Amino acid sequence: MRRMKGCKGQGAVYHVVSRTVNGAFLFEAADKEMLRRMLWQVADFSGVAVLTYCLLANHFHVLVRVPATGAVGDGELVRRCRVLYPKGRAQGGRGRGDWVMAEEPAAAVQGVLAQGGPEAERLRQALVRRMGDVSEFMKTLKQRFSIWYNHTHERFGTLWAERFKSVLVEDEGFALSTVAAYIDLNAVRAKLVDDPKDYRWCGYGEAVGEGGEQIRAGLRSVVRGPDWGSVLETYRMILFGKGTRRKADGSEAGQIAPEEARPVLEAGGKLPAAVVLRCRVRYFTDGAALGSAGFVAQVLRAYQEATGRRRRQHEPRPLGASEDWAALTTLRGLRRGVFG
Repeated sequence: MRRMKGCKGQGAVYHVVSRTVNGAFLFEAADKEMLRRMLWQVADFSGVAVLTYCLLANHFHVLVRVPATGAVGDGELVRRCRVLYPKGRAQGGRGRGDWVMAEEPAAAVQGVLAQGGPEAERLRQALVRRMGDVSEFMKTLKQRFSIWYNHTHERFGTLWAERFKSVLVEDEGFALSTVAAYIDLNAVRAKLVDDPKDYRWCGYGEAVGEGGEQIRAGLRSVVRGPDWGSVLETYRMILFGKGTRRKADGSEAGQIAPEEARPVLEAGGKLPAAVVLRCRVRYFTDGAALGSAGFVAQVLRAYQEATGRRRRQHEPRPLGASEDWAALTTLRGLRRGVFG
């Protein structure tokens, strides 16, 4: 099925997810650290913004904003090549501008572009095609990490189970901050930590640590505020909800365990958003589009116009689950296993 993307030439936000073969728990601390570094590296090359992320032992989540299409100058192309290939040795070939193995790819690219002519234009177009697109971003990230992982662990064959999942997310406060919080709470749902600030390989954990300026910029665009302190306070409230300050005995007030919440949700009941976010909610990974009813309807119309297909479901579906989510709708209805 053709992937749902934002309108051509316009910016869009995606929640993307990719899993290992058979869901095997393959990634140790060093692997997740390398994946984190490659994530930032490939995002810079691709010209996309990472808003938050979470890297686990058998899958990863990223919330990424792909900007509206714009011109990329030759100087910027060279800089991005230097980011992607800092140690040299990149392979080019037909369809990628016919540039060959080079010890310094950025210098080779700069030389070809400086010469001008048809060869320079082919290279320019080939590089630009790899930028500003969520599919190219994920392809580059997964391929590069697979090569590194297989070499490091002396294995061969595919690493990833399938093509990545993606959900179009409305690029506005409520939908955006809800999905961001869901991603950052992955390690809590997996019972790795009680607080996402203690998990090294998620956006929130990196943001509250030292040297997290890149991810702080991403979270600032998710939660608006006059300064980082106010952004952090607002975002933490989304993560934990009201009334969750620690009591004298060290427990959290107002929290309901996920195993207690699931029966309520499956029976059609509603719970506070901070409780639901501690359950696996497949709408956030399989819902195709997430946001207001107007946004989801717009995504559906654009998809129908682009593909000529007509889906049986023509109305956005409200998420329910929480009274706090009254304004959230999804495109794809899920019949079973909505809450895990």
